[in-house]
Amino acid sequence: MTTAQTILAVALSLIFIPLALAKVAAVPFMRQAAAHLGMSPNLYRVIGVLEAAGAAGLLLGLASVPLGVAAAAGLTALMVAAAVVHLRHGDPLAQALPAVALALMAVAYAGVAIAAG
Repeated sequence: MTTAQTILAVALSLIFIPLALAKVAAVPFMRQAAAHLGMSPNLYRVIGVLEAAGAAGLLLGLASVPLGVAAAAGLTALMVAAAVVHLRHGDPLAQALPAVALALMAVAYAGVAIAAG
């Protein structure tokens, strides 16, 4: 485990856990976001559960590299899908950039974790 791996895992988890909890709890802002994207609140809750699982997997990945890499891959796929959904719904590129940045951070985590062994 490296310092970079730890920093990326903690940073990503601190971003994903509150967002995931807000989706699962269906707070008004997240219900509005789901409606804007044409998703049901239940589908948004599923996405929230997947994000929470990914964040937990990143933290557990500090002890088990394969688990962390799998979690990073899952979060990368979720964030790429999020960016695509935003763009397909006609949102400006700026609305898709946070998802792209998080996907790149997850890829960086996976790279650092694999390199560290």
